[in-house]
Amino acid sequence: MPRFAANLSMMYPEHAFLDRFAAAAADGFRAVEFLFPYAFEPHALRQRLADQGLEQVLFNAPPGHWDAGERGLACLPERVEAFRRGLLAQALPWAEALGCQQIHVMAGLAPPGAERAALRATYLANLAWAAEQAAPLGVNLLIEPINPRDMPGYFLTHQHEAHAIVQEIGAPNLGVQMDLYHCQIVEGDLATKLRQHLPTGRVRHLQIAGVPERHEPDVGELNYPYLFALIDALGWHGHIGCEYRPRAATRAGLGWFQPYRDAGPLAAQPR
Repeated sequence: MPRFAANLSMMYPEHAFLDRFAAAAADGFRAVEFLFPYAFEPHALRQRLADQGLEQVLFNAPPGHWDAGERGLACLPERVEAFRRGLLAQALPWAEALGCQQIHVMAGLAPPGAERAALRATYLANLAWAAEQAAPLGVNLLIEPINPRDMPGYFLTHQHEAHAIVQEIGAPNLGVQMDLYHCQIVEGDLATKLRQHLPTGRVRHLQIAGVPERHEPDVGELNYPYLFALIDALGWHGHIGCEYRPRAATRAGLGWFQPYRDAGPLAAQPR
């Protein structure tokens, strides 16, 4: 049975951020993820998780100057110091405080005219260093291919690239975050991709959204019930992050989630 995590950066926008934890729990979620925790004190987020019986399963490392257009720092030679400072001073302390065992490390946008080989060398060196720092805390670092339509210029776009990087570095706590929304837009053939990559053990987290508008997973061109059944059949035991933008109030669009909530242990937990 799939285990879903509500992405609180995208879902429940009708609530203030700190109130989204209670809203997700009330709708039957037992895990959450979000983009960035750094605008809040760790104890405030930890208290919301504890109050609602929620598990924090993922957040992102500092991405650089997000409002100025940066989308991660890991591949940028001139930003190595900022990348490493962000991991040590923010990402790992927040992970420890929230009991979160997974951090997504964003690669960044390839500067126009930059040599890809130089960016890749910086990316691999930063990831190897970061995995070494995270290992004593039991934290896994994840890299995610992102489609160039939503994020033009993003360094990492294809599943095979991500898996090759993870294999080349060889750190046991480095894995792939496989977002089926991004993968469908860039590559398609999702069932084959799942059969190819899930058995390797390198995929540590899945994410979903409807394609092409990134709404609920029952809206658009993908047959998610089929994919969920396949994921189960392949023995996936991780979480599936719901990283989508609701079309209206979040609860009104959770019809897709009801069969999975009602069929599992959540059915015996009245809210």
